[in-house]
Amino acid sequence: MHVVDSGLEIDHISKRYGEIAALRDMVFTVGPGELFGFVGSNGAGKTTTMRIALGVLAADSGEVRFRGRPLDLDVRRRFGYMPEERGLYPKMKVAEQLAHLGELHGMSRADARAAAERWTDRLGLRERRDDQVQRLSLGNQQRVQLAAALVHDPDVLVLDEPFSGLDPVAVEVMGEVLRETRDRGVPVLFSSHQLDLVQRLCDRVGIVSGGSMIACGGVDELRERGPARLVVHAPQAAPGWTDGLAGVRVLGQQHGRSTLELADGTDDQVVLRAALATGPVHEFRRDRPDLADLFRTVVTEEHAA
Repeated sequence: MHVVDSGLEIDHISKRYGEIAALRDMVFTVGPGELFGFVGSNGAGKTTTMRIALGVLAADSGEVRFRGRPLDLDVRRRFGYMPEERGLYPKMKVAEQLAHLGELHGMSRADARAAAERWTDRLGLRERRDDQVQRLSLGNQQRVQLAAALVHDPDVLVLDEPFSGLDPVAVEVMGEVLRETRDRGVPVLFSSHQLDLVQRLCDRVGIVSGGSMIACGGVDELRERGPARLVVHAPQAAPGWTDGLAGVRVLGQQHGRSTLELADGTDDQVVLRAALATGPVHEFRRDRPDLADLFRTVVTEEHAA
């Protein structure tokens, strides 16, 4: 029977700890060759979802599938995982540790050593191969942790806060590696509080709150769902020039430049006429909210509901 490669599927997963619902009917898919950003406040359910996908925790209900099939131990051995809390042996040398982890994933000793060498090169760790992990900087430990997730050439890559503690150069290297992994057809799921990176790197994003997925889609698609904004540069306009305009909220004003948020159904031409009444208008354009603004909006709305 031909099995359609639908990637990694999280299908109506729920998990409780006594009276606390950690996950409530969590649903999403990470397709082959897709970078999926998983964002939410602390305690929203991101790490619990990842641990269930990896078999570290058991769900109370629902199912995790890969390529259309429920996961078993052999399939999970083909996953690469980077935990938020580093899971490395502190006194073991970098290359030795990576080769050991490769063998645990079923690689031959020669292949595991070659992969360890390749990934230490790729991640800028060539000069640190014979160092104990505990002697590395936190940023380099993070690089080793990523190498550990990639050393066995996984079929799925799951990373929990991979950019935490990295300097800008390391962030760029990490981003390049994630894109390269995606481009090989691997589903890549990662969580992050750095929403600017999520916006820049990801194909799709899922926003989680209270253990449920409250918004999911392409980055541009999600940003279009946010409230409409206008940027207006009317250098002669006095503060308060928008007073009395229905459905218009001022987000910021400085040196004649105003950023406005429009309620649904508000006619931006009314705003333009009001701006022109103050004098020349040098700029008048629609502006989409960034992912951080959208996150605040949808989470606030969810809490209110």
